Amino acid sequence: MAKKDDQEFDDQVDDQNPDGELVEGEEEGDSRPANLGWTGWLISGTFHVIVLMLFGLIYWAVKEEEVDTPPVRVASIERPPEPEKKVEDTTLTPTELPLDVPDATVDKPSPISQLDLPVDVQAERETDSDNPIPKGREEAVADAEMGSQGAFMAIGAGGGGSGMFGSRTGGGKRRAIGKFGGSKGSESAVTAALEWFKRHQDPDGKWDPTNYPKNCTEDPKCEPGTTPEGGVNAITGYAVLCFLGAGFDHVTPNRYKQTVKKGLDHLIRVQAADGSWGRNYEHPVVVMALAEAYAMTGDNALKAPTQKGVDLMLARQNKDPKAADPQYAGLGWDYMGPSTRNDSSVTGWNVMALKSALAAQLNVGNGMEGSKKWLELAWKATNKNWDKLDPYKDVSRFPYTWTTGTDQVDISDGPADNKDLASAGGTCAVFLGRKSGDVMLETLVNYALKHQLPKQYPTNTYYLYYNTLACFQAGGEKWKTWNSSVRDLLVNAQRKEPACFRGSWDVGNQGFHGHETGRTLITAYATLSLEVYYRYAQVAGAAAGGAAR
Repeated sequence: MAKKDDQEFDDQVDDQNPDGELVEGEEEGDSRPANLGWTGWLISGTFHVIVLMLFGLIYWAVKEEEVDTPPVRVASIERPPEPEKKVEDTTLTPTELPLDVPDATVDKPSPISQLDLPVDVQAERETDSDNPIPKGREEAVADAEMGSQGAFMAIGAGGGGSGMFGSRTGGGKRRAIGKFGGSKGSESAVTAALEWFKRHQDPDGKWDPTNYPKNCTEDPKCEPGTTPEGGVNAITGYAVLCFLGAGFDHVTPNRYKQTVKKGLDHLIRVQAADGSWGRNYEHPVVVMALAEAYAMTGDNALKAPTQKGVDLMLARQNKDPKAADPQYAGLGWDYMGPSTRNDSSVTGWNVMALKSALAAQLNVGNGMEGSKKWLELAWKATNKNWDKLDPYKDVSRFPYTWTTGTDQVDISDGPADNKDLASAGGTCAVFLGRKSGDVMLETLVNYALKHQLPKQYPTNTYYLYYNTLACFQAGGEKWKTWNSSVRDLLVNAQRKEPACFRGSWDVGNQGFHGHETGRTLITAYATLSLEVYYRYAQVAGAAAGGAAR
């Protein structure tokens, strides 16, 4: 029987004989159970339900995977930066310095950690790192020799990338104080002096040697100068140099920024049409101040007036009529000029001003070459046995004046007179390229140590200023000897009472022709002398230099 027939049969059985008994015509050999149809339906139905459920699950699973999801942007996560290590600011502050500074041994600078100087962020912003603000032309270090047109013939080792004035701020200043024999007392004295100058500045920016006391609110008042030697321009230039020498300019944020700016603005305002600030004495003092400010900051407002002042200096330089080439005929300077009278004091300031102008990358022409010629001719005319001098034990002298063409020198009969200018000669020797071991430099410094080393105050601060520069560059034992006497002598002599005098130095009987100018000039010379450790990089005596007590 076919399946279809079987199915129809079963249906009939179920409908007609629900009890499952055999009906008529059914064969006994057919053994299928009577309820087999229901069981098959149940199994079949269950199977189909399960299959349908499986298909449903597969369908919904596939549908879920096909759902559009926004694309996920994969980003790399950088490691968080290392926490920045806080570097201790080692900026030198002139105030509240420690009580003592250990000395450095020869050829071995004192470790910075031994110079425990606190930080005053209001004073300076610079650290041990190189300062982005220019600090002077690199080759214009203290002993670099200059050739014609401002080019250099030899660069002294040790000037460093910071240039001629690179030790005036930050870590360089700190190291210089420790290495060359400064102290807490010397730096505190510099700060007190700068405060004194600040209190006595006129509202228009100048320092008046006669009328300065009226600017101070404290009593009793300082005494006015009686004769304004060099005048207001020179004294203003000296005061500005004191601030610059300690690293305080008119651009970098610092406590004296406005004081320095007012001083510089005044000097620019009063410059004459021909570029002059007066005679060949006060004029180079002003040029020097502006040139150093320009070299330290790069302030273009200073460039033109400073260059104009330099040009006038070159025009006023004395000339050698016997020179084969007029371009190289320069010599020294007189108070007014040019003339045949070469004044060593006047020439000294012009030489220093040209050196600062060179550091500022200004055009100094052949001025330095002519100055070197004057230096040698004047020294040889004064010391007829110059070729027989022993640099380590002999002394030589330098004249107050030397006359062009005649070799006549004006010099005293003894070391006590102010016509003995070995101090100016020694300083010019340094600025014109003479190095440690040079017979001229060494014997002039020997003279200063033998005859002009101060033992008490008051002393001749004019000699003291020049000799301090020369001895510092000579370095070695000579510097140690000079510094051991001068540093504490000046620190102890400074006025310290809380009054108008505080921070200045008394005049006394100074023994030189400019002491009548008074307290402003004397205080400037003393301050500049105490800044010697960092004011100019020591190069000439670097190999033998060291600190001194």
